[in-house]
Amino acid sequence: MKVKTRFAPSPTGDLHIGSIRTALYSWLFARHYNGKFILRIEDTDFQRSKSFSVQSIFQGLKWLGLDWDEGPYFQSKRLDRYKEVIEIMLKTGNAYKCFCSPKEIEQERFKQLCEGKKPRYTGVCRNLKNKYNINKKYTIRFKNPNSGIVTFEDKIRGQITFDNMELDDLIIQRSNGIPTYNFCVVIDDLDMNITHVIRGEDHINNTPRQINILKSLKAQIPVYAHVSMILNENGKKFSKRDNSENIIEYYNKGFLPEALINYIIRLGWSHGNQEIFSLLELKKLFNLDSISKSASAFSIKKLLWLNKYYINSLPLNYISNILKDYMKHENINIESGPNLESLLHLYKNRYHTLKEMACAFRFFYEEFKCFDIKSANKYLVLKNFYILKKIYNKIQKFSFWQIETLSEFINNQSIELNVKIKEISMLLRVVLTGNISSPNISSVMFLLGKEKTLFRLKKSMSFIEKNRKF
Repeated sequence: MKVKTRFAPSPTGDLHIGSIRTALYSWLFARHYNGKFILRIEDTDFQRSKSFSVQSIFQGLKWLGLDWDEGPYFQSKRLDRYKEVIEIMLKTGNAYKCFCSPKEIEQERFKQLCEGKKPRYTGVCRNLKNKYNINKKYTIRFKNPNSGIVTFEDKIRGQITFDNMELDDLIIQRSNGIPTYNFCVVIDDLDMNITHVIRGEDHINNTPRQINILKSLKAQIPVYAHVSMILNENGKKFSKRDNSENIIEYYNKGFLPEALINYIIRLGWSHGNQEIFSLLELKKLFNLDSISKSASAFSIKKLLWLNKYYINSLPLNYISNILKDYMKHENINIESGPNLESLLHLYKNRYHTLKEMACAFRFFYEEFKCFDIKSANKYLVLKNFYILKKIYNKIQKFSFWQIETLSEFINNQSIELNVKIKEISMLLRVVLTGNISSPNISSVMFLLGKEKTLFRLKKSMSFIEKNRKF
């Protein structure tokens, strides 16, 4: 049997962490068995489906490298096929027209609740003799078996059983002629020869209904695996309706796809105590048996740790090429400063995201408009004017511009001026970067170059002259 899985999002909102985990598990399962991974867009909810959500789905999957072998298929393009099957089911007696109005159904539902019963459609129209009353709107319902049970072996949760008496006659076509989600899914999985359905646990109650429809069509039943929910940092389930963050926002914030993939895979799946996996390892190791039944908790702290790990572990030129996009997005012209790989070589272990890195590197490429006020008030003061002037005069005479030389120079100035090296370093940080937070100051000077270093020394002295009383 050729393994075929599918990812079938509805384009009614952003692609969030929970959706991507489902896609990742389905993709890895297919890759593990050299099978096929199908992309299907479930867009029959015409009022809520949005074209920008479709593009967001494509963009997110492509960024993470989750390529599909077939598709994308759109349910909105398959309406004729669904209606064809519904007509067959009407003729075979597996479906029937229901003329009950929404008001009548709501009244019956209210009555059942008042009697302490579980609300379900009573089947009023199930055996109507006059089945073709054209003067009244109707829906089409699946004639679910009235007795027996539905049992399936969930690959994560084990055997699950439902009593058919608990399942009412599902609407498979609305009164406007549009087939419903639960029906379309069944026909799609049937036509596309899906062998394994990996999806969220919120679909467990749909599964027996879908199995019964498949049985009525004498079709092969796929293997089902329902993954547990992911809780956000507020302890709530990730959901597009709760404004969960679009997966592409993780790109915008400077996360690497490798980090996100490695993090998401561990939200419910494990292989011993191993934390870091290459994509090759995941394809080899992934299986449904190692997926947990328990809910997983999302942690941005853990994701940041993983992202920092990958920034430091992946090839320098790879990180550099991605970082260029972030620099461009921040409107930083990297032609007017040091080589990006040189910066990464010295500073990559300081940052958790590429966006954070891009913003931190700005001062290497362009002049900052003003000094941090708190830092300036502490360091750009009268007594330091003379220290800066001496440093400026000595640097003017430099003929060698190397990190080692600059580091030795700062140490010598500390001794000569009888000022702690920490104080000189902090002063130079404010002078050269605008604030007190920066990497090693001798490496900053080296990468800025002699010309920019002198310019900023002069700029800081002018600031003191203008703002401090001599």
